[in-house]
Amino acid sequence: MDLIQLQRQLVDYRTSLYHEGFLDEQFTQLQSLQDENNPDFVVEVVSLFFEDSERLLNELSKALEQQIIDFKRMDAQVHQLKGSSSSIGAHRVQKLCIVFRNYCEVHNVEGCLKCLQQVKHEYGIIKTKLESMFQLEQQILNAGGSIPV
Repeated sequence: MDLIQLQRQLVDYRTSLYHEGFLDEQFTQLQSLQDENNPDFVVEVVSLFFEDSERLLNELSKALEQQIIDFKRMDAQVHQLKGSSSSIGAHRVQKLCIVFRNYCEVHNVEGCLKCLQQVKHEYGIIKTKLESMFQLEQQILNAGGSIPV
């Protein structure tokens, strides 16, 4: 595939992530902070998001397996996940965290379990999609091209 096609594919792919609600304008803001002095800024920030999210999702899973559930602590963890999702523009994950927090507030175990599965699902999707986008960007750079804005 030639460079122009790769660049066009990246633009189309990125556009679809916005149109399908996976990303919001916060991701655009994040990208605007990247420059030639810090060319890996977005990848680094998103990688930290992945690490943090996986840790939080594991902690939430463990919390919901307990005999006595600490809803206040769980709510704090979901709040943290919501914040980090929001900071990178992971729109669908962020929206689900809002619903999840409502279930924590009213101590609804079934609602929390259902939301945790939904958050894990959406997180898995956005992780795969962002990794694919970063791979496409890397292909363009390896071919000597530049990433289209």
